Amino acid sequence: MKKLIAEFIGTFWLVLGGCGSAVLAAGFPGLGIGFVGVSLAFGLTVITMAYAIGHISGCHLNPAVSIGLWMGGRFEGKDVFPYIVAQVLGAIAGGLILYLIASGKPGFELGGFASNGYGENSPGGYGIISALVIEVAMTFIFLFVILGATHSKAPKGFAGLAIGLCLTLIHLISIPVTNTSVNPARSTSQALIAGGWAIDQLWLFWVAPIVGAILAGIVYKILSPEVTD
Repeated sequence: MKKLIAEFIGTFWLVLGGCGSAVLAAGFPGLGIGFVGVSLAFGLTVITMAYAIGHISGCHLNPAVSIGLWMGGRFEGKDVFPYIVAQVLGAIAGGLILYLIASGKPGFELGGFASNGYGENSPGGYGIISALVIEVAMTFIFLFVILGATHSKAPKGFAGLAIGLCLTLIHLISIPVTNTSVNPARSTSQALIAGGWAIDQLWLFWVAPIVGAILAGIVYKILSPEVTD
């Protein structure tokens, strides 16, 4: 239960910090943080939580991460579903708090609410194939870095930095294409609030990250099996 509570809080923070930066600060007149600021915000949420709850739950914050770690032989299969439930609930809580904050501004318009999308709902107008490919590829690399940074032979104490900076880079690359998911929980929280097209397109942001995570788990386990002695 402690692990699940930690995952709930961590994913809550990822959505509130990452999506919050996109909704509240990205386009603020004259002082907006833009794509670079949003990318850093997502990375910083992971870095801060890695050191806050990494020793409690492993700081997955993402269903694709839990699945990828399981495929890589780093996580018990029996814990995957409970982790995913905690992550999705934490993400939804973060989205609801963000909505309460954002809707307090006069003239508030919901818009896409930092949801992920493709086609006309892609920030850059990219189609479904581009969205599928980039979400699979980015999640593959994300899990590859996670598996490497947390390997028993990796330098100790730096995993949180490597993983957070990797997520920052992923956002710098892919925000124009899909608004960057690589995290089904994050996508679900925003889609449930935005509704409409965001819910219709949500399937892609579950399927593609999970596929990328599974591939990374398999590949990394072959390349560098965990040392147990």
